[in-house]
Amino acid sequence: MREYKIKRGYNPDLNALVLRYFKVKGDIEKGIQFSVEGIGDVSMKQDKSSLVIDIVPPKKVLNDYSIIKKWNEFLFEATGMDSKERKKLFGKV
Repeated sequence: MREYKIKRGYNPDLNALVLRYFKVKGDIEKGIQFSVEGIGDVSMKQDKSSLVIDIVPPKKVLNDYSIIKKWNEFLFEATGMDSKERKKLFGKV
């Protein structure tokens, strides 16, 4: 389980982002669960100023790097931070 901080002053519509990237409708504040090919089973919930994501990886791993790019683009739009900024925050914990 990972907690991604949302950049201060950044207020994305997370429900719309999840719908656009993964074609899943739901209330992110209550928590949603869905499956993404190449990523696995995803549980996602917004908790105040952070996004809590739990992933159960798939048994079969795909060698499609576009999935990773799509995931990183989603996290960038959801948190307002790119992968380098997110890595710095995880390093501080």
